[in-house]
Amino acid sequence: MATVDECRDALHALAAKLDHNAETQGKLDFDRTLACRVPDLGTAFHGRLTGGRLIDIADGDDPKAKIALTAASDDLLALLNGRLDVTRAIASRQIQIKANPFDLLKLRKLL
Repeated sequence: MATVDECRDALHALAAKLDHNAETQGKLDFDRTLACRVPDLGTAFHGRLTGGRLIDIADGDDPKAKIALTAASDDLLALLNGRLDVTRAIASRQIQIKANPFDLLKLRKLL
């Protein structure tokens, strides 16, 4: 099982990757709140996806988030580090993403 700090670091690494992608590939018209819930650690994180970037990452849940990702800590790390395919992870129920279908399509472009 991964630690809370490892999950937080992976989210910040994803944010840095998205910043780089936004600079090189152009901005994506996408502005949504995001909650990332890690039930095996009893923790959550929240932030905002805007312009193809992940910003304002903080500890704690956002129950009103437009996009909610729920994953075990090890699955979250594998997903954020590119070792777990998001489509397969959703199909096998390793992770759950609650969002409207159009947001899911845009989210796939980011991951």
